[in-house]
Amino acid sequence: MPDTTTDDLARTEASARRRQLPPTPERPLRLFTIDGIRYEAVRELVRMETGEVLMLAQRFTERGNKLPGYCFVRRLANPSTFMQRTRLGEEIQLAFRLRHPAIATVFHRKVHKGALHAVMEYVDGPSLETLVSAGVARGRPVSEAFALYVGAEIAEALHHAHTLTDVDGKALGVIHRDVNPRHVYVGTQGEVKLTNFGAAYSLVVGREESPASLVRGDVAYASPEYLTRKPLTPRSDVFGLGVLLVELFTGKHLFDVEDVPGPLKGMVHLQPEIIPSLPLTQMQVLLASFGPEDVEEAVASLSPDVKAMLHVALRAKPEQRFATAADMRDAMRVALARRHPGYGRQEAAAEWAQVLAEGSVLRDEVEFGEEGFFPEGLESHELEGLKRE
Repeated sequence: MPDTTTDDLARTEASARRRQLPPTPERPLRLFTIDGIRYEAVRELVRMETGEVLMLAQRFTERGNKLPGYCFVRRLANPSTFMQRTRLGEEIQLAFRLRHPAIATVFHRKVHKGALHAVMEYVDGPSLETLVSAGVARGRPVSEAFALYVGAEIAEALHHAHTLTDVDGKALGVIHRDVNPRHVYVGTQGEVKLTNFGAAYSLVVGREESPASLVRGDVAYASPEYLTRKPLTPRSDVFGLGVLLVELFTGKHLFDVEDVPGPLKGMVHLQPEIIPSLPLTQMQVLLASFGPEDVEEAVASLSPDVKAMLHVALRAKPEQRFATAADMRDAMRVALARRHPGYGRQEAAAEWAQVLAEGSVLRDEVEFGEEGFFPEGLESHELEGLKRE
């Protein structure tokens, strides 16, 4: 006579193992249905320590017909405190207000199995982090034209967010606070998409203040005023975009934390919300003495037009930077038109494909990042298969 207790336990363990397996195109994970459309995850792209998961999903009609294209489904971490629950609501509320061609759209939100999910626009292309890594692999960063084109599009998106108002015309005071290469994608048509306003500051009604010592976003792209707890303005995002662009133009981060001394006397104690790309304490030390000579050292090899633009964006004092992201956008578009006339979406799409192709020669030696073009478990030929479906 079989041991039913043992058999039941074995079946339970096998079922648990199946649930833990990541979804694949052959073994999709059925998620939920919204307005008659069923969503199924086919890839787990990113899993963060917080429990947040980003998935690639396909969609089906009620009759089971597959709809063309894909979408991102972001399963948000379950908040454990009142402040976290409030902030999660703020983020979703803000995301629905942001409607711009250069900002990835959030279409729906859905509570599924106790967790809040957001259905977002799928960008069929790499992040800037992936392109920087591919540039390092091939020994040459993206072209000046590509960086100017993409930078102007990001600045345009930021200006839209900065000038967003509520239904009564009152400014919402949105500051992204986390403009970094992981949060910018370039699509197959050359479209640029700024994503992840999860760390954003805003004046949305009911907004919950962060603790004074908490730093949201990646401190490697933070402005000096943010790490000294001074008021933030749109010029804070201008600085972050400047740091991102130095990395895009040169393939190297603006800041080198090696041999940086320990904490300075009287330095503000801060706590990062996420593990940053560069250590928080060293970033505080570097930004405390940051000046034009540091910018010049990083951008010395660039053209005069680009150097002048970056020097203004990266001033330590906010009042000396571009007054708005639109001003920075205009400076880049003028430089692009003068130095690379005719460069646009089509050229940008062709260039990123070439950068990835050349960089993939050394793919085994280069880590493309958790949000890279080849997510964990997804090879290039598999990605091509997904595109053809």
